[in-house]
Amino acid sequence: MIYGLTGNPTKAALWPLLDRVIRVLDKRGLPYRLAPDLATGRAERDQAVSDGCVAPSVSDVGRQANVVFSFGGDGTLLRTAHAVSPSDTPLVGINIGRLGFLADVEHNQVTKAIDMLEAGDYRISPRMVLEVQADERKLGRNWALNECVINRSGAAGLLRIAVTVNDEPLNTYWSDGLIFSTPTGSTAYSLSAGGPILMPETGVLIITPIAAHTLSVRPMVLPATATIRAEVRSPGRPYVFAVDGVSTEFKEPAISFTVRRAAHSVNLVKLDGSHVFNTLRRKLMWGARASANAPDEDAEDGPHVS
Repeated sequence: MIYGLTGNPTKAALWPLLDRVIRVLDKRGLPYRLAPDLATGRAERDQAVSDGCVAPSVSDVGRQANVVFSFGGDGTLLRTAHAVSPSDTPLVGINIGRLGFLADVEHNQVTKAIDMLEAGDYRISPRMVLEVQADERKLGRNWALNECVINRSGAAGLLRIAVTVNDEPLNTYWSDGLIFSTPTGSTAYSLSAGGPILMPETGVLIITPIAAHTLSVRPMVLPATATIRAEVRSPGRPYVFAVDGVSTEFKEPAISFTVRRAAHSVNLVKLDGSHVFNTLRRKLMWGARASANAPDEDAEDGPHVS
């Protein structure tokens, strides 16, 4: 197995961890491909960079490797997923960020993760992706693993957003914006706006309003076959359309945004013995005891991955 190594070079915790992983791979004779920015960072720190191990780009890392490690947080893994596309090489998120729902392998579990990958003790979890369009306007990204968002920008004030599903009118929302989320993204921005938590391989889409002016307006869960069209009808009010965190600003109304399931998916590696429920308990502190001395009832739940 060839390992691809990518990550967030601005995180200080990356460099000692990356060095440790490379030493493990070298000791075991396991080949790897290093992203060029990480190779540059190692050279600047007087750390060895082996000949033939540096890929020309992150996209090439995805093409040349059998599995790609992304060192950082969830944002880093999202950037890695977009960078290696259209390769379907599976990704492993190594968490050196904060919460880490996507980057769910903790930094102290990397050697164990390599052991499990080499032993075949894992499965591939294909994640649904959203395809997005904005009439003829060019967006920073045209697909989303987590979500795409219409959000107000500039002066305070609500947006008026008309939404249809399969050409059938759904609602005209008065709100700060709307989140269109995948099940994978249900634990991201949508969750903070009151959206439901979904199993990541569920075949549905979520529409979650942001601070809607009407209390009866609630999140909607739609089948993955749905085609959603949203149009901002607030003349003179600026807004942004963000796709997995990359924003494009708009000032003109009457642009139709189309959101539907994309033809491709993103493959994430899930190690044996892990489960999404374990991740939810750990990351969201479900059932956590107030006392630091309380026994850990989940200590035997398996590796700290999901």
